[in-house]
Amino acid sequence: MPILESPLFPNLVYLLLMAGLWFAALAVVSPGTGALELLTILALAAVGLATVVLPLNLWGLLLLIVGAGLFIVSLQRERPEIWLSASALVLSIGSVFLFEVDQGLIAVHPVLALVVSSLTLGFFWFAIRKAIVAQRADPSIDPERVIDQIAEVRTKLDPIGSVYALGELWTARADETVKVGTRVKVVGREGLVLKVKPLK
Repeated sequence: MPILESPLFPNLVYLLLMAGLWFAALAVVSPGTGALELLTILALAAVGLATVVLPLNLWGLLLLIVGAGLFIVSLQRERPEIWLSASALVLSIGSVFLFEVDQGLIAVHPVLALVVSSLTLGFFWFAIRKAIVAQRADPSIDPERVIDQIAEVRTKLDPIGSVYALGELWTARADETVKVGTRVKVVGREGLVLKVKPLK
């Protein structure tokens, strides 16, 4: 196939690899829907298929493994930014050198490699670092603090609805039907559901 023989092919595979690494990093620090995990698998599976055509540089593969290890270390260290930066740098270098063309030459265009590596460093520094810090942060509001506070009913309590208290929306339960806009007092908490009573 002409595309497989084109000089653009290694660059496309390189972009897929980097996209897979970005998706994987995001999936680790913000798991949830499964969409990121699926995108990671699809991107890296496509890269795996491409290795049938593109010869691999084992040193590049080793650098990718080291970069992944540094990323795991960053999740466990108090100052993740140092390890994240090292991870992004090593992953970027490993990705650039992963594929070879004839006589050991690098298959990825140097300008593309420079741009994507810079973006990867920025992505790890800003997005991934902030996600790690947010995961480690204590909750902004202690649920116990909301007890005895005055709240406003936002959706009808019949018997369950929502109330607004301490700058946040909470699920709440009342022993009687309470209309929207009514001011209530928080008298207890069952898990994350508040127990409220209308103000007399």
